[in-house]
Amino acid sequence: MLSVALRTLRTRWATFTGSFVALSLGVALLTVTGLALASSATAPERAPERFAAAPVVVKGQDTLRVPTPIGARESRLAHPRPVPATTVARLRKLGRVVEDRAFPVRAEGGPADLVGHPWSTAAFAPYDLATGRAPRAADEAVVTGDRAHPGQRLRTDRGTVRVVGTLTSRGFENAVFFTDARAARLAPPVTQLVVEADPAAVRAAVGGSAQVLTGTARRLADADPGRDSEALTAMNSLFGTAGGVTAFVSVFVVASTFAFAVAQRRREFALLRTAGATPGQIRRTVLAEALAVGTLASAAGCALGSHGAPRLAAWVVANGLAPAWFTIGDHTWPYHAAFWTGLLVALCGATAASWRAGRTGPTEALREAAAESGTITRGRLLCGTVLLLTAVVTLGLSLAGDPAGLLHRKSFVSRPMLLITAAALLSPLVLRPLTRLLTWLPGACALLVRENTAAGMRRTAALAAPVLVTVALAGSLLGATATLNRAKSTETSERTTAAFVVTPPAGTGLDAAALRRLRAVPGIETSPTSSTAVHVLEDGVALIRSEARAATPGPLAATTRLPLAAGAVSDLDDDSIIVNEEWQRHRVGDRVRVWLGDGTPRTLRIAAVMRTGTGDNGVYVTPRNAPGATIDRIDVALTAGADPGTVVTALRRALGTGNGQVLTRAEWIRATRPEAHRTTRLGLLLVLGIALLYTGISVANTMVMATSDRARDLAALRLAGATRWQVLRLTCAEALTVVAAGALLGLLVAALNLAGLASALALLSAPVTIELPWQALGTTTAVCALLAVTSAIVPAALALRRRPAQPAGVRA
Repeated sequence: MLSVALRTLRTRWATFTGSFVALSLGVALLTVTGLALASSATAPERAPERFAAAPVVVKGQDTLRVPTPIGARESRLAHPRPVPATTVARLRKLGRVVEDRAFPVRAEGGPADLVGHPWSTAAFAPYDLATGRAPRAADEAVVTGDRAHPGQRLRTDRGTVRVVGTLTSRGFENAVFFTDARAARLAPPVTQLVVEADPAAVRAAVGGSAQVLTGTARRLADADPGRDSEALTAMNSLFGTAGGVTAFVSVFVVASTFAFAVAQRRREFALLRTAGATPGQIRRTVLAEALAVGTLASAAGCALGSHGAPRLAAWVVANGLAPAWFTIGDHTWPYHAAFWTGLLVALCGATAASWRAGRTGPTEALREAAAESGTITRGRLLCGTVLLLTAVVTLGLSLAGDPAGLLHRKSFVSRPMLLITAAALLSPLVLRPLTRLLTWLPGACALLVRENTAAGMRRTAALAAPVLVTVALAGSLLGATATLNRAKSTETSERTTAAFVVTPPAGTGLDAAALRRLRAVPGIETSPTSSTAVHVLEDGVALIRSEARAATPGPLAATTRLPLAAGAVSDLDDDSIIVNEEWQRHRVGDRVRVWLGDGTPRTLRIAAVMRTGTGDNGVYVTPRNAPGATIDRIDVALTAGADPGTVVTALRRALGTGNGQVLTRAEWIRATRPEAHRTTRLGLLLVLGIALLYTGISVANTMVMATSDRARDLAALRLAGATRWQVLRLTCAEALTVVAAGALLGLLVAALNLAGLASALALLSAPVTIELPWQALGTTTAVCALLAVTSAIVPAALALRRRPAQPAGVRA
């Protein structure tokens, strides 16, 4: 039977071309994602940047450590502790101490990430003076790069300074250096410093009051030392999702292609049975064909992936999704994983088809009609039903036990796969009535389309299934993101009752002088708030960090409508806290032990409880319980009779130029409208691109195979009097009808997936508005229709170039 399989591959190469291309592309993508995952598994040790030449760096504690029965638990503090003054005094006895300060600076025409430092720290990078000299007066500064030149006046939010020198850029920051005295006034707290002394002596003097960093550990004193690891984590999630969808769709496409090929060859298998072939030999023939195609396609995919991986690495670096150092390493396991996965996909896809081929009886060879006797096989019906029940049951369990888990990205990306697969398997049950509904119009063309799609239901299902998968994926993934963003935006709108919102420049806070000027504006009530965090230990082993805001209860109630489930905002005081229903303990009056944003332990009474919502309903404490937090938002409510135009003009005048912005309520809601994270957005587009690519392959392959087998049907239409253009229009109408049916089923599946998400939002007391991405759905359907029409018309036109022959059995 192996020789039969090889000869079949040679003579029916067009039938297996689609499977070969789909599988080789799938293996190539698996190879690329595997190589990327292997190369990004661990980030290399990054060298120190700002303190590369510093002997010892002392950094204030920025990590909370809480002992538990299973070991210490750690969490990043929202407000790192400054180095204690007593510790600084002891260090000064050991050697020279240089206090470091870093604070954001906004300059006209300057970069958005400009940061200020004291001049004495420039030597530890080390920076070299390219032009000019060091700053000596309070109104002098030195900048990095060539954006300014000595003598130039630079207007900043920290005052106007005269540039007296420039530094050769080191590539890791855009900085402006002030005198040490001026920097101390601009940023009084000292969170880290450099000590020129013996490291052992420094450790003895510091004890447990701060961190002592030497060697490569000095990189922890740089800005955002964990950015590489965070970028790699996001990239791993992106590639992992893409690899999972690649495997899912490739299995589906290959299985569908083999099933359709076997259905077309039933008379061929019947002739083999008539010649004496056993069912086992037929099955082995189909599996041998899959083994040959799978081996060749997997090898080709590995070779293609080895060339594509470096290009992918360059792309993610160029788009800022990966650190600049990221490259593809020398790994072998991704090739093995991709090759054997591809081969397994081919064999799994052919297994069900081989069993169907083995059941072909010798009498099938006597059939002349192309009509199909069965709509769906028992195996397909069983698998589809099981998957459908699994999707329903798991959704019900999640809604009953943990509805918040359905809002996580991993959940709404992976969960729709079950329902999509079930719908694709069960689609033949509804395709016949759906295509009849789409072709209900009277006329010969509609009649022929209706009967042809009904008679070739396997062909119709094979063409509609990939369209269903792609449309359902687009609707489910993009719709879930849009629905969640809409819910979060609605929450913000319902929670904000202030007429205006005042915000400082990004990364800064409002100082006391600006706050006094704003409060002096007549006709308003202000509610200044600060970003902070609160930590709580749940079940004695899990240290949970909750984002929080520090606010005064009275003004907070006047400018904000919190979604309270119990309690009252007015009950908040320095001995209490407002939590949400996600907390393990959330009963009003209970006392909970927490750690504040700077790590200070407190036991606070629960004054009120907010609903869970989308997860953005954080925690509220008073300013006394947020040490180190700076005011980053002021909600402004109007008193009775106050004129909004007059108030906003007075607010902007009081705030001053360059100190922030005054937004109306509508402007604030638009400015804070949540958008999908860039990495998430690119990941979803990559997933949909993969699905659309496979859809194109499957649709093209199915249409070419189907049209080649319908040459006699097309010839019969020509003999019946149909013109060449009428036959082509009929072929086009059939393709569009099937695509429309698949798109409608995909839209239905997407709506059901989003209904599950909406149910979770309703259980969490969050706003519910289902958002379907109509533009993406329309584009996806249009692309599928274009591919189907092209793949149907081209082979049909080639077949019609030949002179129509008489149907079999008709004599001249």
